[in-house]
Amino acid sequence: MTERTTWVLVDGENIDATLGSSILGRRPQPDERPRWDRLLSFVEGRWRQPARGLFFLNASAHLPMSFVQALLALGYQPVSLSGPSDEKVVDIAIQRTLRALTAHEGDVVLVSHDRDFVDDLRGLGEGDRRLGVLAFHEFRSSEYASIPNLELFDLEYDADAFDAPLPRVRVIPIEEFDPEVFLQI
Repeated sequence: MTERTTWVLVDGENIDATLGSSILGRRPQPDERPRWDRLLSFVEGRWRQPARGLFFLNASAHLPMSFVQALLALGYQPVSLSGPSDEKVVDIAIQRTLRALTAHEGDVVLVSHDRDFVDDLRGLGEGDRRLGVLAFHEFRSSEYASIPNLELFDLEYDADAFDAPLPRVRVIPIEEFDPEVFLQI
């Protein structure tokens, strides 16, 4: 019997766009981007099984070879896509992958805020398959809440994917509230 796997599907464009436009208000610097290896480690530790990362890239205009090589070194399989400029090739590929996973064993964690994946992720919810969405909580589509037993994780607070705190305003559960964080000068 083979060990169960978690498939981690990364919508890098979506995460990068949310980080840049909604959190930082500018293009992220290299040191402000997620530490992608931490996502795989987080998922492996959380669900106590190996994680295989598929990182979807729109390479219609350019294939960033240094980034692709870095992803390979971190244990991801880059999925480099191209297509017409009016097609969301990354979204199409992730949707197709989610549909194809219905015929495969394993659990699934989606790294995206995009509501375009809600129906396909919901379609994977049969049986004992675990499903998760890893994103910034405040920007994740609220439609994910309609998927039974879906686990929701935050990129920064749960997966610890950043080297420095991001300028986010978040709702703090009272049991986690530490006034010293706000009293720092």
